[in-house]
Amino acid sequence: MLHDKYVQQNLTVRLDRETIRKAKLLAARRATSVSGLVAAQIEALVGEDEAYEIARQQAMVLLERGFHLGGTHRTARAELHER
Repeated sequence: MLHDKYVQQNLTVRLDRETIRKAKLLAARRATSVSGLVAAQIEALVGEDEAYEIARQQAMVLLERGFHLGGTHRTARAELHER
């Protein structure tokens, strides 16, 4: 039995006639269908969004951990803030 993730469903998209005409020409030049074009673009967008989210999470972990820039503290913090 296939996992639900791999079961395909139909999606209805409404476009103006001129866009559909141009999409058919583009699909023909790329040896695919308009449905194939739309599916590829949506899959690419979802993949980019997932990659961005992973990178964002990794960056947040790094920021929370902080960075050691190699310096040393020679003066106590309290001394710096004395008035």
